[in-house]
Amino acid sequence: MIPTLPEVLPIRPFTRPAAASVRVPGSKSVTNRALALGALAEDGVAIAGGLESRDTAVMKAALKALGRSVEEKEGRTVLSQAPGGALFPNKTASLHVGNAGTAARFLTALLALSDGGVYEVDGDEAMHVRPMQGLTDALASLGAEFVFHGKPGCIPFTMKTHGVKGAGVTVDASQSSQILSALLIMAAGAGRPFTVELSGKTVSEPFVKMTLEMLRQFGAQVQSSGKNRHTVTGPLRMSFGNAYAVEPDATAASYFLALPIATHGSSSVEGLGNIRLQGDIRFANVLRSAGLTVKGKLDLPDHPDLMRASLDGTAKGVSADFEAFSDTFLTFAALAPLLSGTTRIDGIAHTRKQETDRVAAMAAELKKLGQNVTEEAGALTVVPDLPAMVEIARKARAESRCVEIETYKDHRFAMSFAILGCRDLLGDGAPWLALKDPACCGKTFPDFFQTLEKARLSSCRNS
Repeated sequence: MIPTLPEVLPIRPFTRPAAASVRVPGSKSVTNRALALGALAEDGVAIAGGLESRDTAVMKAALKALGRSVEEKEGRTVLSQAPGGALFPNKTASLHVGNAGTAARFLTALLALSDGGVYEVDGDEAMHVRPMQGLTDALASLGAEFVFHGKPGCIPFTMKTHGVKGAGVTVDASQSSQILSALLIMAAGAGRPFTVELSGKTVSEPFVKMTLEMLRQFGAQVQSSGKNRHTVTGPLRMSFGNAYAVEPDATAASYFLALPIATHGSSSVEGLGNIRLQGDIRFANVLRSAGLTVKGKLDLPDHPDLMRASLDGTAKGVSADFEAFSDTFLTFAALAPLLSGTTRIDGIAHTRKQETDRVAAMAAELKKLGQNVTEEAGALTVVPDLPAMVEIARKARAESRCVEIETYKDHRFAMSFAILGCRDLLGDGAPWLALKDPACCGKTFPDFFQTLEKARLSSCRNS
């Protein structure tokens, strides 16, 4: 259940160095892949530790609308095989995918496997401009028919399905790796060896690797020729015991691993010690470059499931390419005002077409805080000006208000700037920064602010 939050939420700073250990929810990326693969599995699937959020609720609701049984039993999500073995018993359905890119792309690819279906697919306004054309073009070449009701190649559309024709497809996934992942998942349900070949490059390659590894975990045979050609052979069978265990969300963990930049001290995240699938765990290397001490299971033999970040002094700016783990660039960029020296973030051009134009929006919010920001097509350079931010906060305080950050209905903006707000910038323990629309965190981390407050209270007790 998504907590009720005010329209504008002041962030209470930490008045003591961080000394907290938190648990983050399951990975959205892994959960929605597990649901998609579970729909193809011959015996269904039980999913343990999956994320409960808006994006995963969208995926489950769509599967139910298509006639699949999705139940919550004893803390697990159980997706049962459809009667008669049909992938989607319902041949007509209206699906609303919100602003969930994984649900939009994975479901569209799965729909193509159905023969004789007519499906209406729509989403939030922001989803109407997110990249889909590489996927719809590929599916059209395999026999699907699309009637677009807005921008060509984008949601909303009507899709008529005739099953997947042929034994392979070439796809342009240059704007989103989810397009390639969607086709790889679909390939497992083709009923024959099916080859997906990438034309050119894609972004966020670790998410493609995640998909390939999860296909193997679900029993598919995968043969790869380099990074651009993959042949997938089903069927899928559950072969991992009683339930598929979803990893904790490494992207969600990034906020708490970065917390010491704002508060000093140390912050631990439970369950990260055995991350295998998520490329966003590489964010820890950026923190190390910035001067934080980050320890994992090899450094913490008594707590092998933990990852712990700590900082005694001031972190420094870095120059880093975030393309492979771009969801975490907001985490670091929002804290750039607290770093000593310039920060340059590269490899983020594709994030202009995510929940919002993340590059432009981050530049705008940092400038609001008095920072010197240079915006390029795929990069941001931030020259920190801490005195300017302090002066802006003081002026707001004199007017009995907080500096308000626009979140653009983007969960990652809200969580990233919440960590900045944890700095006791004016030295009095009172909020100086507030977030508009904090409830947008319900997309992937509904309990984020409760978890952050527990970390603050824990740090006060433990210091």
